[in-house]
Amino acid sequence: PASPMPESPDGIIVKRSVMIAGHRTSVSVEQPFWDHLKRLAEARGLSTAGLIAEIDQGRKRQNLSSAIRLYVLEAVAAR
Repeated sequence: PASPMPESPDGIIVKRSVMIAGHRTSVSVEQPFWDHLKRLAEARGLSTAGLIAEIDQGRKRQNLSSAIRLYVLEAVAAR
């Protein structure tokens, strides 16, 4: 699961360490994206790290942080 970090103001990039495919990697996105990502994962019955692993598997050439932002934006736009 994503490691807990102190709350930060919107717009500040927050770096978290997650386990994907058996190895740790760091992901840096703004706090509102973390908040939405957590809610999206919970709605699907997944951990945040589990959803990040799915995003990682489906991403194209963009880095993981960008793929997470795009995933969240698409999910919010689809509401």
